[in-house]
Amino acid sequence: MAKINLLPWRAERRKQREREFYTMLGMAAVAAVLAVILWSWWMSGRIDVQEQRITLMKDEIKQLDSKLTEIKKLEETKSKLLARKQIIEQLQASRAQMVHLFDELVKTIPDGVRLNALKQSGDTLTLEGVAQSNASVATYMRNLENSPWLVHSDLQKTEAKGNDKRNRYEFALNVKLRKPADADNAQDGTQGAPAKGAAQPSPVKNPSGPPPPPQAVATPGDAP
Repeated sequence: MAKINLLPWRAERRKQREREFYTMLGMAAVAAVLAVILWSWWMSGRIDVQEQRITLMKDEIKQLDSKLTEIKKLEETKSKLLARKQIIEQLQASRAQMVHLFDELVKTIPDGVRLNALKQSGDTLTLEGVAQSNASVATYMRNLENSPWLVHSDLQKTEAKGNDKRNRYEFALNVKLRKPADADNAQDGTQGAPAKGAAQPSPVKNPSGPPPPPQAVATPGDAP
């Protein structure tokens, strides 16, 4: 005998599907909420880790800044020490320079020239004085050029003032100081050679008669 279902099964099936749909929708919402919570927790953990790294980097940067400050202070101290060392070396190198300088000033000054002032700025000397004539000033400049310790004489001015013939011309000139090593080389190169512009000895003339006979020169081996 055939069975006939007269119940509204389609409506019940529709309701069942709706219940399944809402159940799945709720499960998806719960999963989404859980996912959002997990993602927020993970991001907060990452942020904490990055903040810890940033804090560590800041501490290291502070330490490096303090080390850099110490390095700068050490470099400043080093530069000061090097400057002092250079000054000491210059003083040691030019220790005898002033002695040679005054010796050369005495040797090079010709007759008819007198110095009134002497100024030094670095390796440049400014000489001021009076002279009998411009020729005396030119001779003085030539003598300075021939000196192993002085070089590059440069005339700044020469003026005729007053009526005193011995000290008529006022002059000022600049001259450079040689370094001790250069001066020693120049002095070694000029030893035994006559100075440039120096007067050469001339033979003595005897117009009144024949030249005198040569004198005998005694040697250590000759008998008295």
